[in-house]
Amino acid sequence: MRKPANPVTFVLIAAILLIVTTNFSSCHTGSASSGGASGTAVTDAQGNKPAAPEVSFKDLDGKDVTLASYKGKVVILNFWATWCDPCREEIPWFIEFQQKYADKGFTLLGVAMDEEGKPVVQPFVQTTPFNVNGHPNTMNYPIVIGNDDIAARFGGLLGLPTTIVISRDGKIQKKYIGSVDKAALEKDIQALLNAPQTGETHGQ
Repeated sequence: MRKPANPVTFVLIAAILLIVTTNFSSCHTGSASSGGASGTAVTDAQGNKPAAPEVSFKDLDGKDVTLASYKGKVVILNFWATWCDPCREEIPWFIEFQQKYADKGFTLLGVAMDEEGKPVVQPFVQTTPFNVNGHPNTMNYPIVIGNDDIAARFGGLLGLPTTIVISRDGKIQKKYIGSVDKAALEKDIQALLNAPQTGETHGQ
């Protein structure tokens, strides 16, 4: 008769599986070059677009930056990290979007989630070149330092990258979990930039 497996063995296997799963989920590996996620529309319990939370970040100079200060602009809020390969694949597209649409009332806002914070993020931002249409470019859009508390205000992160689309009136329109679909995201940007505005807004 076969001897029953030791319960400790099952516990160890379960622990190993949990560790592997946690590490995998910490950075989505969906290929950015093959299209990526198309984004999910965001609505509240009443079916309305929810307002983005009132959060404050620290920029790379240590200054406070509020999300509310960007009201009046179309904002793409990108949670990323320097160690996340899919995040790095998206950066050339984001640089391109900033080049094309910044003067039309748009900004990309990168929220760096590196545990080490500024000491790791600042040199990466300032010195790492990315190929943008055949030309080397460093990151040209605002970068702020994020943390778990800030991420929780946006419903938490299932992994990195996570990208949130915010309209001029400060409402969350879509959420991309994993690598974005470049064409779909650019279509979102163009639609929101061209949408009629209601009430008075202001840009930073």
